[in-house]
Amino acid sequence: MEEEKIKKEVRKRYAQAVKSSSSCCPSNNGCCSATNKQFSKMIGYSDEEMNAVPEGANLGFGCGNPTALASLKEGERVLDLGSGAGFDVFLAAKKVGPQGKVIGVDMTPEMLDKARANAKKGNYTNVEFRLGEIENLPVADNSVDVVISNCVINLAPNKKKVFEEAFRVLVPNGRFMVSDLVLRKKLSESVKKNVDAYAGCVAGAELKDKYIEQIRNAGFQNVQVIDEQTYPLEYVFGEEAFKTVIGIGMTQEELKETANSVVSIKVSALKKPTA
Repeated sequence: MEEEKIKKEVRKRYAQAVKSSSSCCPSNNGCCSATNKQFSKMIGYSDEEMNAVPEGANLGFGCGNPTALASLKEGERVLDLGSGAGFDVFLAAKKVGPQGKVIGVDMTPEMLDKARANAKKGNYTNVEFRLGEIENLPVADNSVDVVISNCVINLAPNKKKVFEEAFRVLVPNGRFMVSDLVLRKKLSESVKKNVDAYAGCVAGAELKDKYIEQIRNAGFQNVQVIDEQTYPLEYVFGEEAFKTVIGIGMTQEELKETANSVVSIKVSALKKPTA
């Protein structure tokens, strides 16, 4: 599948999500039967965290809580890859305090508009949202202490470049801490080639071992999988992708097998100083 076609479809899907303010798909059924807060609680966010951000910042995306994983400290500079409406950015902003800064990068203009409006609504003075692709970050070399991301790298066609970019922008001893979807085994060709499945976070997922290997190859050390878990079928696919893969002839057993192949992992890594 061509990279630009994938990016176009992902932008379209997430622009629709902003307009409808739904959780993981454009309409209010299927995977959206749970509220944004219910889903966020399931993947690791506390009630306190969900209540601490402006209304509309939590769109119910994600597959983990990277800010909890990151153990952020006051004064740190944080970069969120694929920041959406700003949920993780705002949580990180509270942790790093007024002396710190959090930058969110997203390639969907509608998401950036929503995030900036949320920042204004919440009177956040230590956040910034930039338009850009996570394969080509609009961020200077050696300029951030922590890179976080929540279920976004799986959408990038060139994950190798994402990890290299994350390594580039981190300072020595900088931390890379993300939640993402990976595969236990390869998906069927019909799912891999399906654009809706890609935008729903399934078809773009990498094999777990290859995902970890690419992080190491980018230069990171101390790469660790902190946590790993599966989610119900409807959350893995997303409603539109779910309907599409049924339409291409997958049986219920094949759907279950595919869903069981997809797991959410939390990964940490360090950019060690060069000798």
